Amino acid sequence: MHCKKVGIILKKNSQQARVAADEMVDWFQRRSIATVIDAITPELDILIILGGDGTLLHVAEEASQCGVPVVGINMGNLGFLTEVSEGEKFQALDAILTGSAVIEDRIMLKARLQSDGKSGKWRYALNDVVISKGAIDRLVRLCTWVDAEYLNTYKADGLIFSTPTGSTAYNLSAGGPIVHPGLAAIVVTPICPFMLESRPVLLPSPVHLSTRLAGRAADVKVILDGQLAWNMDETDNLEVAASEKPLRLICSPQKGYFDILRCKLNWGGPVDNTV
Repeated sequence: MHCKKVGIILKKNSQQARVAADEMVDWFQRRSIATVIDAITPELDILIILGGDGTLLHVAEEASQCGVPVVGINMGNLGFLTEVSEGEKFQALDAILTGSAVIEDRIMLKARLQSDGKSGKWRYALNDVVISKGAIDRLVRLCTWVDAEYLNTYKADGLIFSTPTGSTAYNLSAGGPIVHPGLAAIVVTPICPFMLESRPVLLPSPVHLSTRLAGRAADVKVILDGQLAWNMDETDNLEVAASEKPLRLICSPQKGYFDILRCKLNWGGPVDNTV
């Protein structure tokens, strides 16, 4: 990779991330590569995240729209997205600069709320778009369509639209499947459905999904990657689809996808290479 300019994003209020950033700035300077801190622009060749998965999710929307490859360096425990440990950071950066690192295109979701007949701006999420009811309210009823075809009216605490990357987040906690990030797909998972027959659905990524409330409901929110995007009422319609621009995620040269799954999900047993 021909690299002239690198961006570094720091976990907020983290002295550990600040120290690591100073070390990286010096490392890149010795290689005549410019660095910028806490800024994302299209001319960046790489964006380095110093923090955890939450820090990466916070910048995924802007990074994907700029088309900048992202690598996550975890400042704590191993993350699903920030795969590189702090002790491996310079080894990983060497692999990136020499072109031996793998860059994966991770599907992003886009969502917008139609209210009073007007469509709002598209917002973007790497993990999921979630419709969530208030803590003390009754179950909500959500009429959902796939393209022009009626799918179901979910009676539940809410509904999750997840990417394969986000399948190991809220989707997994709600009983949804683990989906390999190499698949182009969207998972629709009800949250605590009233009927056990309401099961998660795996859909191809070109589909266009829409959902509206059936009847009145108070304190219903639309949340993108853990951040409140909109309040939703019975006059609104939520649209969800795959974004035209993926997140370009640089993977750890030391760890595979299933290595990370085994670690994060505490799958037991030693590696068996006898098969």
